[in-house]
Amino acid sequence: MALMSYAQAAVAALDDAMKTDDRVIVLGEDVGRGGIFAQYAGLAQTFGPERIIDTPISEAAIMGAGVGMALAGMRPVIELRVTDFAMCAMDEIVNQAAKNRYMFGGQGTVPVVVRMPMGIWDASAAQHSQSLENWFVHLPGLVVVAPSTPQDNYSLLRAALACEDPVIFLEHKTLWGATGEVDTRKAIEIGQADVVTAGNDLTLVTWSRQRHICQQAVEKLASQGIEVELIDLRSLWPWDKQTVIDSCRKTGRLLVAHEAVQVGGFGAEIVSTVVENLPCQARRLGAPRIPVGYAAELEALARVSVDQIVACAQRMLDHNPNQTVAT
Repeated sequence: MALMSYAQAAVAALDDAMKTDDRVIVLGEDVGRGGIFAQYAGLAQTFGPERIIDTPISEAAIMGAGVGMALAGMRPVIELRVTDFAMCAMDEIVNQAAKNRYMFGGQGTVPVVVRMPMGIWDASAAQHSQSLENWFVHLPGLVVVAPSTPQDNYSLLRAALACEDPVIFLEHKTLWGATGEVDTRKAIEIGQADVVTAGNDLTLVTWSRQRHICQQAVEKLASQGIEVELIDLRSLWPWDKQTVIDSCRKTGRLLVAHEAVQVGGFGAEIVSTVVENLPCQARRLGAPRIPVGYAAELEALARVSVDQIVACAQRMLDHNPNQTVAT
């Protein structure tokens, strides 16, 4: 076990993979100087410019080159700096990376890991603070993961590098400095949720940075005698349906909380899946359908807070536990 930051865990995962597999390479803007969040720190000095490749400022070119390299037998890690910039490479992601295996009958695979930091980035406004995970979950052919801790960032990046399908790897923009113990021998399967706390009164499902907000809410609710089972999905596709359904069968109540806009968000998919299988009271919390503002007061309006989660949980516990509600 070693104490690492979220960024250091990613560097360690790449370092370990690149030492054991010459096919693993990195390409993207600023990777040669360590990346804008230090998520590639020191790798250029270890592996050189032929494997840590700085590119021009063209997300379409970066993604297109990565898809070609993958089809030729390499295992590229593609750095898009932030998920907001992925829109400049959507044709390569949607029509090339995601569909190639299907359209050519499995003759070629696209084992790329596309790193695109997600979420609200403090004081960075509408074009640098988006949570677009549901776009990628919606696309057949893509795997989507969203690690929330240094351990998950290490283990899931190793799992993503071993995957034969394109992986959208969503690291939160404000988690890079978060620290925790990392066991480099620990494997985590893509699609395996983490039951963070056990409880019998309410199932709370989340992912990415919102896990830490939910943990604070769970502590507040515990002080009121309310036991919450907190589940961090870690992977959004595939997602751990069985763990969530088993928990909801026990608690009879489901609350999904995510940083992304609530309208059309992945929370709706989780709620629908559960209520189609169980008599379960269900709610979801997400951001309002507004751009993220630059001013702190406006930015706060786009966040799902501890108090919102606590208040929603309290309202649910006042309801008939056999009542099924999806809002």
